[in-house]
Amino acid sequence: MSIRLYDTSSRQIRDFVPQTPGHVSIYLCGATVQAAPHIGHIRSGLNFDIMRRWFTHRGYDVTFVRNVTDIDDKIIVKAVEQNRPWWAIGYDNERAFTAAYDALGCLPPTYEPRATGHVPEMIEMMRKLIDTGHAYAADGNVYFDVRSYEDYLQLSNQELDNLLQPESEGETGKRDPRDFAMWKAAKPGEPSWETPWGRGRPGWHLECSAMAHKYLGPSFDLHGGGVDLVFPHHENEIAQSKAYGDAFARYWAHNAWVTMSGEKMSKSLGNSVLVSEMVKHWRPIVLRYYLGSPHYRSTIEYSEESLREADHAFGRIEGFLQRAGETVGDTPPADDVPAAFAEAMDDDFAVPQALAVLHTTVRHGNAAMSEDDKEATAKAFADVRAMLGILGLDPLDARWQSTETDAGRGGELRDAVDSLVRLVLAQRQAARERKDYATADAIRDELKQAGLVIEDTPSGPRWELGGSGGH
Repeated sequence: MSIRLYDTSSRQIRDFVPQTPGHVSIYLCGATVQAAPHIGHIRSGLNFDIMRRWFTHRGYDVTFVRNVTDIDDKIIVKAVEQNRPWWAIGYDNERAFTAAYDALGCLPPTYEPRATGHVPEMIEMMRKLIDTGHAYAADGNVYFDVRSYEDYLQLSNQELDNLLQPESEGETGKRDPRDFAMWKAAKPGEPSWETPWGRGRPGWHLECSAMAHKYLGPSFDLHGGGVDLVFPHHENEIAQSKAYGDAFARYWAHNAWVTMSGEKMSKSLGNSVLVSEMVKHWRPIVLRYYLGSPHYRSTIEYSEESLREADHAFGRIEGFLQRAGETVGDTPPADDVPAAFAEAMDDDFAVPQALAVLHTTVRHGNAAMSEDDKEATAKAFADVRAMLGILGLDPLDARWQSTETDAGRGGELRDAVDSLVRLVLAQRQAARERKDYATADAIRDELKQAGLVIEDTPSGPRWELGGSGGH
């Protein structure tokens, strides 16, 4: 079965056929670095990280480009508010985004270009669009003439006559108020670059067209981003790129929002949840499970309760892996995944259905352990690890082993707690050996009241936090 995905441009599920056999090229609209990321920002990178991993598993060589918008109106406003250079704000927040992607286990992109590093490519694109009548210069600005591109608004399925696009400050000289700025004329105190039409800075849309062309060529397979980018950003990218002569993206995929109280998570609403704060209270691997479990086109309504449910669900997987590992020893992931898991992932990256297969395998593995069927236990263990690996969630992978810490507790604190619990468990074991079962039970109850679950295994007692992974 071939991979099928929902293509925003055709508004239907399509078979994915890459333009170059064996290779997939992806451009993802990345961060605008005016502030540190919240989990809504990172969801997009995580969803497309899972897609990328599945393409790789299916045997494709993947080129993955994720840009950084390091200059725009919001960054300039932040610079004035904080009395800091615009580039310092951009750099600090770019590092915060990188740290968040890394914390949640996202693979680094093949290339991660910055907008300000590609002004020459933007000038070249504007020059050709002006020469061919698709763009014009006015008062130091350069605008795209939307009426010059016949298929404008096909991605968002709007009518041009119904489109309202009010003029922004400083965008003077437009022939039509719906024309959009590819280049903005310099203002006093703002960063600017020299062009044949005067000093200025990039418009938001032009940068992505220029960078996609440079790193992926005139045509590439998949363009992604959040659903809020369909209009105007992606619509305007298509117009200027195709008017320039590029075939541009062959498929479009958009992830849904993370919402709070039904509203898109955003800093302007004051309802954002910063990744840097979240990882102090929740383990990063649990956050990845939480954000990656729903279908990428489904909205996530954020709540503490839903995060706790994700913690419990992932804890059941971790508990199985630990118990199975103690039973059958260190077993590597299977070479392939169960057919039902692959079928789900091939069907528009249906992670919820894929996770259902994973949890069923966990249940079968637990049943096999209870029946002392080591062969079936080992197979379930290997299959679960293989499926988790595709999703970037294998807690036994070296990546998580080296970086994972319990939320808000840190490695040193966890080790200290582990030592104390083992001391108490030794006292409980001594009580059992002298047949003082009342004391042994009392110790167990006290530990349970403290939020610890104790399990007696053939290799001795083990503990875990209620609902979390084992230690």
